[in-house]
Amino acid sequence: MEGPAEEQFSWEPERFRELALRADPQVLECLRSPLVEHADATGRELLALRGAFLSRLAYDSFTGYALSRRRGLEADVRAHGAPRWKHAMHLLRLLAAARDLLRTGTLTVEVGDAREPLLAVKRGEVPWAEVEARMARPAAECERALSRTPLPAAPDRRRVEDFLVRARRASALGAR
Repeated sequence: MEGPAEEQFSWEPERFRELALRADPQVLECLRSPLVEHADATGRELLALRGAFLSRLAYDSFTGYALSRRRGLEADVRAHGAPRWKHAMHLLRLLAAARDLLRTGTLTVEVGDAREPLLAVKRGEVPWAEVEARMARPAAECERALSRTPLPAAPDRRRVEDFLVRARRASALGAR
């Protein structure tokens, strides 16, 4: 569910778990966001559990999402002569995050020194041909990193299921 504020999302816990176990980029990035407005005991436990969702499945989900998004950008270029620059910026950021996740086993949403070059893309200051070249590098690096990644083959489903059962039990008992 989107809202109530812009860029604010909510998921039912079981749906969130399902998406996170499949390494959905948006959901995994929410778990790593430094922008946490409120976290109760259940939320803090979920945040502490974020590493249990990470696995090599991230390669397929992140690169698959990136490929789909890139096709959309290319369609924009064909139709309008330019991509939606904000989407191009987010795609570059996503590819870098995927590359770093596969290399280190840790998902990082902070862009550090890449912030200004990404904002230049968002402002449309970087030619599309250069943006395409910038996309190719981390995409190729993702593929190379997959063979050496420290990520496990699969997420820790047992830990995640245990959390969901505990959260549901606490919710049911608290409602009485």
